[in-house]
Amino acid sequence: MSGIIKRSFKVVAVILATSIILLSMFYKADTPKYIVKEKYANSASRFMPLMGMEVHYRDEGNLSDSMPIVFLHGLSSSLHTWDSLTSKLIDKKRIIRLDLPGFGLTGANPERNYSSEYYNIFIDSFILKLDVKKYIIVGNSFGGNIAWHQALYQPEKIEKMILINSAGYPRTKEKGNIGFKLASLPLLGEVIKKITPKALIKKSLQDAYSNDEKITEAIENRYYDLLLSDGNRQATVDIFKQRKAPISEKIKSIHTPTLIIWGINDQMIDVSNAYQFNKDIQGSSIEIISNSGHVPMEETPQPVYEAIVKFIKQG
Repeated sequence: MSGIIKRSFKVVAVILATSIILLSMFYKADTPKYIVKEKYANSASRFMPLMGMEVHYRDEGNLSDSMPIVFLHGLSSSLHTWDSLTSKLIDKKRIIRLDLPGFGLTGANPERNYSSEYYNIFIDSFILKLDVKKYIIVGNSFGGNIAWHQALYQPEKIEKMILINSAGYPRTKEKGNIGFKLASLPLLGEVIKKITPKALIKKSLQDAYSNDEKITEAIENRYYDLLLSDGNRQATVDIFKQRKAPISEKIKSIHTPTLIIWGINDQMIDVSNAYQFNKDIQGSSIEIISNSGHVPMEETPQPVYEAIVKFIKQG
């Protein structure tokens, strides 16, 4: 018996030693927000006091435009995901984009509430403070989910809606994203709040992109740095803890003119969801983007831009 106990102690000691080594190698504390802000805010950045946060946003382009475009990014992303589209649209339209609560330089919601109901109130409050009466809403993935909920919450304020690889239906055959899978697991979700290898971010981006060669070091660094900004990892875990099964039946009640854009090689939300949105939203149109994955506005911005411009010009 004593031999078994000794061996058991040795196993425990090895596990503890391995854990300590892993912690010392990969532990990464949150980065103070002011450091991240110095790197990723620019001259166009503004910070709006709202609902206990300093909301990072950019309001650019043709400020006399009475029908601005409001861009909403996806999970673990930021307003930077719209850089390419903004550069193409800025001469024609007023472009408003923001870091949603829980992400980017806005950071965590102090109430730690990330429900659809919360985002409904937040988006409407943000728009009201900018004195925007009516607008075109565009959302990717998680941001798409917020967008179509907003179209139900304040339909009279939204002229048109564009959903890009949007969440909204239960997942079925998708491969998924390694980072999101880990964040959604009770124990591992707690671990990645402190241990977040940069390799995990790279793998998550490879899951999101169709062509890995388009993932530059600058893109990797941006996603990594903003995720590690003070409170953002905790917010990501909170979001997965609070996530509920989508109530997809609501989508059939949307009457806002809608364009559905989808990267055909999306491993995170299968392209079949595009056709389901198209079926459920009466009168909607659809554009499938070839050679693109979950974030076509980053990976293949030109065809996304062309589809958006064509849709906006339609009566």
